[in-house]
Amino acid sequence: MKYLASFFPVTLSAQWQLQTNKQLNQHLIDWLYDAGSLTARLKSLCKNFRVEVIGQEVQECTADEASTTIQKGEKVLVREVLLYCDEQPQVFARSLLPLKSLTGDEQQLAHLGSQPLGQVLFNNPQLERQSISVASFDMHTGVGQLCKHLALPSQAELWGRRSLFVLNNKPIMVAEVFLPNSFAYQKGAFA
Repeated sequence: MKYLASFFPVTLSAQWQLQTNKQLNQHLIDWLYDAGSLTARLKSLCKNFRVEVIGQEVQECTADEASTTIQKGEKVLVREVLLYCDEQPQVFARSLLPLKSLTGDEQQLAHLGSQPLGQVLFNNPQLERQSISVASFDMHTGVGQLCKHLALPSQAELWGRRSLFVLNNKPIMVAEVFLPNSFAYQKGAFA
């Protein structure tokens, strides 16, 4: 849906933390800290899974998103998508792929189209996840405004996670925010 392109880039400025001091239910914690493929987990819970690309372009890494392996000002390919299960938006994802990481076999990551990045990453035995950090987002943030545009129910807090992956010594940052009505918030409904 081309109308979503007007939201790009949504961005995810947040206070990312390895542990949150907020009390979260165990069901949500399980989703936030699941070390497996989110794509595979979502696919197992629905009949029709799809990815909708909101936007993709080369930008400079911001100070908010910089890490020990992706530097502020470094050129990165930013990819923002929605993950759907049975036509219900479940997850907003923002990926940073440093241009220095898009060499060799990893060049294909710049040309995924509607193919899920997670599926490609987790199919590679060289993939290493270095960390998972979490953050919350209110409805005034970019992702909150996207939810309003998608006519999703208002929710006090949306929770997300950010993972630093290394593939063949090449860093990739993937952030995923669980949207209202996501399986992650439906305690007891899904494993």
